[in-house]
Amino acid sequence: MEFKSVFIAVFIGTALIVAAFLINGQRPGVDLAHPTASLIRATGKCAECHRQETAAVVHQYETSVHANRGVTCLDCHQPSDGQVSMDHRGFTIALALTAKNCAQCHTTEYDQFQRSRHGAAAWAAVAGAEDFTEDQIEFAERFHPGAIRRPANALAQLEGDGVLTLGCTACHEIGKPNLDGSIGSCTQCHSRHSASIALAREPQTCGQCHMGPDHSQLEIYTESKHGVLFNAQRASMNMAADPKTLSVSDMPVPTCSTCHMSGLDGLKVTHDTTERLSYWLFASTSDKRPTYEQGQAAMKEVCLKCHASTQIDTFYREAEEVVVATNAKVEAVSEIMASLRDEGLISPEPFDEPIDFIEFDYWHYYGRTAKHGAFMGGADFVQWHGNYELLAKRIELEELAEALRREHAND
Repeated sequence: MEFKSVFIAVFIGTALIVAAFLINGQRPGVDLAHPTASLIRATGKCAECHRQETAAVVHQYETSVHANRGVTCLDCHQPSDGQVSMDHRGFTIALALTAKNCAQCHTTEYDQFQRSRHGAAAWAAVAGAEDFTEDQIEFAERFHPGAIRRPANALAQLEGDGVLTLGCTACHEIGKPNLDGSIGSCTQCHSRHSASIALAREPQTCGQCHMGPDHSQLEIYTESKHGVLFNAQRASMNMAADPKTLSVSDMPVPTCSTCHMSGLDGLKVTHDTTERLSYWLFASTSDKRPTYEQGQAAMKEVCLKCHASTQIDTFYREAEEVVVATNAKVEAVSEIMASLRDEGLISPEPFDEPIDFIEFDYWHYYGRTAKHGAFMGGADFVQWHGNYELLAKRIELEELAEALRREHAND
């Protein structure tokens, strides 16, 4: 009798356990998903809710360098000086994060970023100087004279607020001034919660903004030998290598960040993307930068990791020849337009006549394309997307100019 009672008790207990497993197996996944012990240690209370509400955010953070090094959610989300705070389930956090939060730990990188074209000059190129303080303008003008103390972009204003918000400023807000006194956003390149170095090294990341007819760097890179080799060898590269120890073994083929920012094989890392440049290639007529010698020497140091000095010198000489030739074409067209305005045949207002758009396309699209193609190894962009268009559009513009003169003579 005693054995029978024990058997029945064990049977019932086992049945209950099996039933519990079966019932639990039918519960929704969201009820069963719990943060790991290591994640709780790293992020505390935040993960308990956000694992349920915004699971991708937690996953991205969990795989980040920040999590591996014990940086918590609150370390980044706590309000810095000048930031609006809010109460959030027992915590005080910043209403919006900016580059100032990143600068708590990454001070050097932020200071370099402020000096770059990605800083205040990027926002001013669309919105002008109005949103900046005088101190911010004076600081940025030291590195980019005339690029911040300027009016809002006339074309952007004509296109309207909706286009301005989702078009121009979507890229140019990388240098937007923040209410806390800082400039810009680091997450444009690194993303918010993964804070990824590998992502910032991807050509497509730069190509979110550096693409299209007016600055077709991504398309030029993809066509270039560098781009072809990168696509072929991407899978074998260590894109997440520490910037301070990055070597050609990690990345034997360069991406945008390799040439413009990285500390390859002992070179100095920089977040000033203009530090290694020698010309103002984006300008209508491209002059040498004040730091021409230093910029060219710094970029050639990167080139020397893969190429012989004679090859590099030849490349620079030939690229500069394209810049000189392109400048001459643009200046000739500028002279034609200036004479038409002096003669009163076209108005001084921007973008109110068809010929204004031809002039703008001439330097802003085709001139820039030819020059960038020359310095990035994109033959098709030097030729068909660049100089061919420069020749064709000049003929069109000259005919329009003559037609305006004939029409005026007959009046």
